[in-house]
Amino acid sequence: MRGATDISIEETFRLIVETIPGLIAVMTAGGEVAHVNRQVLDYFGRTLEELKKWGTTDAVHPADLPGVVVAWQHAVETGLPYEVEHRLRRADGEYRWFVSRGLPLRDDSGHIVRWYNLLTDIHVRKQSQESLQHSEAVLQKAFDGIKKSEAKLRQVIDAIPTLAWCNLPDGPNEFLNKRWHDYTGLPLESSHGWGWQVAFHPEDLPSLMEKWRELLISGEPGEIEARLRRFDGVYRWFLISVEPLHDEAGRIVRWYGTSTDIEDRKQAEDRLRQENIALKRAEEKIREQETEWRQILDFVPQLVRVFGPDHERIYANRIGLDYLGVSLEEWRQIQDMCRFVHPDDGDRMRAFFDRARSIGAACELEVRLRKGDGSYRWFLVRYNPVCDNKGQIIRWYVAGTDIEDRKQAEDRLRHENVALREEVDKTSMFEEIVGTSPALKTVLSHISKVAPSNLTVLISGETGTGKELVARAIHRRSDRVSRPFVGVNCAAIPRDLIASELFGHEKGAFTGATHQRLGRFELANGGSIFLDEVGELPSETQIALLRVLQEHEFERVGGNRRIRADVRVIAATNRDLQAAISAGSFRSDLFYRLNVFPIEIPSLRERKEDIPLLVEYFIDRYARKAKKNIRGVNKKTLELLQSYRWPGNIRELQNVIERLVIVCETENFSIDENWLPQQPLLTAEPKPQVELSHRLLVQEKDMIEAALKETRGRVSGPAGAAVKLGIPRSTLESKIRSLKIDKNRFRT
Repeated sequence: MRGATDISIEETFRLIVETIPGLIAVMTAGGEVAHVNRQVLDYFGRTLEELKKWGTTDAVHPADLPGVVVAWQHAVETGLPYEVEHRLRRADGEYRWFVSRGLPLRDDSGHIVRWYNLLTDIHVRKQSQESLQHSEAVLQKAFDGIKKSEAKLRQVIDAIPTLAWCNLPDGPNEFLNKRWHDYTGLPLESSHGWGWQVAFHPEDLPSLMEKWRELLISGEPGEIEARLRRFDGVYRWFLISVEPLHDEAGRIVRWYGTSTDIEDRKQAEDRLRQENIALKRAEEKIREQETEWRQILDFVPQLVRVFGPDHERIYANRIGLDYLGVSLEEWRQIQDMCRFVHPDDGDRMRAFFDRARSIGAACELEVRLRKGDGSYRWFLVRYNPVCDNKGQIIRWYVAGTDIEDRKQAEDRLRHENVALREEVDKTSMFEEIVGTSPALKTVLSHISKVAPSNLTVLISGETGTGKELVARAIHRRSDRVSRPFVGVNCAAIPRDLIASELFGHEKGAFTGATHQRLGRFELANGGSIFLDEVGELPSETQIALLRVLQEHEFERVGGNRRIRADVRVIAATNRDLQAAISAGSFRSDLFYRLNVFPIEIPSLRERKEDIPLLVEYFIDRYARKAKKNIRGVNKKTLELLQSYRWPGNIRELQNVIERLVIVCETENFSIDENWLPQQPLLTAEPKPQVELSHRLLVQEKDMIEAALKETRGRVSGPAGAAVKLGIPRSTLESKIRSLKIDKNRFRT
């Protein structure tokens, strides 16, 4: 048996090669395995003879094999060194990443006789993506002409890209490779023995030596982390791996070790540690804020609840639980979502939540909730969804605001309105329909008779005769008075949009339909809809309207769901629908559906005896608006107004009176006879240039321009034109725009 001192230097270097933490293989020129170190045998779990028969390419990952083959073939063909990264399967079946470097050995004639290969494990670097800096190729020209000599073996050890060393059994250093000396900058003579300690950080040296002594006593392999000083004075963290070598008697004859730079890993660990500390602090802050917000929610004067996407009960604030008279756990165990809802509101509440969940948007509902003592109070319940980054609803936040006092006030106001409406009905049977002529009394009689029924009414008459007033009067005297009255001017809506306006549309039904929209028929549900100028409807919309009248249902544009229509239809037209039917522009079947109860509105020239009442009515309205005191009407003015044909009917009379009130400067309402033609307008059609409305517009424009001239274009203020004319500033601005007056020209 040989002792520690009997081992030759050559054998020492061989042992160093055997203990290097890398896979070293010597291959023939043809690629056959000639020799491997112990790490190769341990990694693959095979003997050298088995490896020669097996072939290490079988252990290469299938995805990496083509690249390995190409690199090897290129090296064989060119005789150049090669380097390639690939995965090798370990004896337990796990693949690990290696960088494989190969250098050729040539004889004196230049022929390759050997390939020296070093496989360095880079799996950790691959997994963590840390840029652990591995140095130059392991096998360099030091392999050229390697012989079985101390010098050649030293060149191999010195070329290894690792800080390698060898220590004696009791701890002192025996050998440090060139890489170690180059890194630390320490000379060879000062590093032997215990001189290597000066290269380590003073703060790490005590723990390093303590751990080293423990390993010397135990005789077991181990690892130590410490900072090593580079030649430029910079300290970097290294992982020191130590392994003993035993002789045949089991005694330790050498300690072999390597030092691997782990500075990047340590920095990453420090960053992770700092991030964890920051994360813990953030979590603590969030918990504190959550507690604070929970306390705030517990005392807000609202019933706050949090539900899951399928109405799972998650949280209710203290005010809400106290109102319901249950604990949080009891509330969470309740299965019926409407347990605390008034029986009359339960179905409405379920339908409301189903709709909110289907559209995924915030919505509101007024509902009665039961208090802990069994009484009910009205609440305004608002549902607000919270979505994740994929748009999926993860929470419903519900806030209930007590509106009992408001509802009671609304009930009182409703009762007062009913009483007031009854009083108004007694004193003014037909609101703004003014007149006592026989022709008008016939219309009012028809209104009284048809209003209580649900018959469809067709109102005809010239423009400006007050067809909408008649329609509103029918609605107000019907059983639908508490429901909506929705008016639609069919002539004012583009033909391609009228169907969407009447029946609504679904999202994406046409370009620009970015969301679902309710039509006028849905808005008027339970009430009345007034279709003015119904003769202007396009043919396709006439078909849809006919279906509503026949079947009382419709479909939104772009939809396929039938919607029930509980709506009374009141239509109006100034066209001859019989002539339109003959011309093919109006459907006869629709006409008969609309003309169930026809009402013909007389023109103003057919009810001249109503003109004084109308003039008085309009003067009173616009005088109060303009803050003027007009006590009477000049008799001649009244005669002039009665002699006019009024082609625009009541609407034209209304506009004329409004303008006259503006220009009137006395308490007696009058018109200058020069404004009117000398002959009465009853025997001939009026000419545009001498019509009363035109003359009034000219007079009105002259007065406004005169006032602007006096005030240098100023409209508002104490010295403005509005004060001089005695009308509100907004009214004067509107008149200036409609008459196209340039007020800026009066400012200079």
